[in-house]
Amino acid sequence: MAPRPIRLAAAVAAGALIVTGPALGVAVAADPPAATSSVAVDTAGRSLPLASVQNARDVGGYRTGDGRVVRTGLVFRSADLSKLSDADSAALTARSLRTVADLRTGYERALSPDRIPAGAQLHVHDVIGQAPPQVMASTLSAGNDLYRGFITAPGASEAFAGVLHDIVDADGSVLFHCSAGKDRTGWTSAVLLTILGVDRDTVNYDFLLSNYYRNASEGDPLDGVVLSALDSAFDQVDQSYGSFGNYVHDGLKLTDTDVAALKAKLLA
Repeated sequence: MAPRPIRLAAAVAAGALIVTGPALGVAVAADPPAATSSVAVDTAGRSLPLASVQNARDVGGYRTGDGRVVRTGLVFRSADLSKLSDADSAALTARSLRTVADLRTGYERALSPDRIPAGAQLHVHDVIGQAPPQVMASTLSAGNDLYRGFITAPGASEAFAGVLHDIVDADGSVLFHCSAGKDRTGWTSAVLLTILGVDRDTVNYDFLLSNYYRNASEGDPLDGVVLSALDSAFDQVDQSYGSFGNYVHDGLKLTDTDVAALKAKLLA
């Protein structure tokens, strides 16, 4: 294990860039990625109209391989809620928000604490807080190593699984987020949609929507996302577990009952 000062320095450096790095705004890019045949609602219908929170959208509206549709209004994703306005907070409360799942490190949470809407509870699921320094440092570039770390870093699988359990257990809607709502949040969404039976092209589409909602240039891994990073996570799943199904059961420790509960709740 690396000495604590090294780990702390890596966490501070990574967190500082995530929180204070590329300037954030609510403007979107001119065009979203090309929609696939599995997209059941358009980009405008997926967006959450929050003026104070970036990259906020509904995870639902996608078709699965067997023709069902992921229900809308139950699971949302976004950037952090540290600047959540009173009006946007009320809007989330009106959407029956019950759980805010925060994927950030303790440093990020201390620097930019969430404003939690009335009626919701904060659940912390720190993805990379237990990671070795090289994984934390990779957050600086949000590159392929970071995404591989989502599979291999200590505590990461427990964090992602925690969000999935939140979704099953909530008596209303759930919003999960990291700082920019694109990397840790992007993998969470990819995992959830894949478990539900959404095809890979549509999972890629959902992932790349972060570039649209963040008005990021194509190929910019700092302010946006690159598909090779998501590919690296899925590749690491295969390397570490042999298949996505094995990752769900042996990595995330979800039972068949857990998976069935997710599908029963989220699929129409």
